[in-house]
Amino acid sequence: MPHIDYYFATISPFTYLAGTKLEELAKTHGCTITYKPLDIITLFSRTGGTPPKDRHPSRQEYRAQDLPRQAKKAGLPLNLHPAHWPTNPAPSSYAIIAAQQAGGGDLGGLVHGILRACWAEEKDVAEDEVIRACLSDAGFDPDLTNSGLLSGAETYGRNLEEAVAAGVFGAPFYVLGTGQKFWGQDRLEDLQMHLEGKL
Repeated sequence: MPHIDYYFATISPFTYLAGTKLEELAKTHGCTITYKPLDIITLFSRTGGTPPKDRHPSRQEYRAQDLPRQAKKAGLPLNLHPAHWPTNPAPSSYAIIAAQQAGGGDLGGLVHGILRACWAEEKDVAEDEVIRACLSDAGFDPDLTNSGLLSGAETYGRNLEEAVAAGVFGAPFYVLGTGQKFWGQDRLEDLQMHLEGKL
């Protein structure tokens, strides 16, 4: 059974634009997924990347053009300048980690719900009430926001270290158990073709 380590950030627009395609792909091909939310800004500094605000104007301009195109292509609403971005990704990441440990809900739906709250619903995903609502909507106990904070923090930090060791440098990033890597929501088709033995 193929396994995918899914590295992502809960404030990443490109992770948002992946929608739930990874989960659909995994269901089709019998894959298991380990969700590994991480601190994307620290990942950039560890792997030679640059935070969006510090990028050259030409790169910022391209990003501003490309994100709406990709959102239209994905059929997803997108606010290019959300009211609560950037925000602290740790609380929502801890909630995802706790939900993965608890089980019983739709983890992919939770991840997408948090990202949608940021990029389409003008909500601050660092706020407890927003996270609780996302947990509840995905079939999890909203009180998971109050449990496992220490464990969540430890796993969140460990996810970053594992990402760096695995050669991950952006989000979303998909790493197969075989070591094959796919970066970006626009590489999910390549991941699918790889699982089908075509790439």
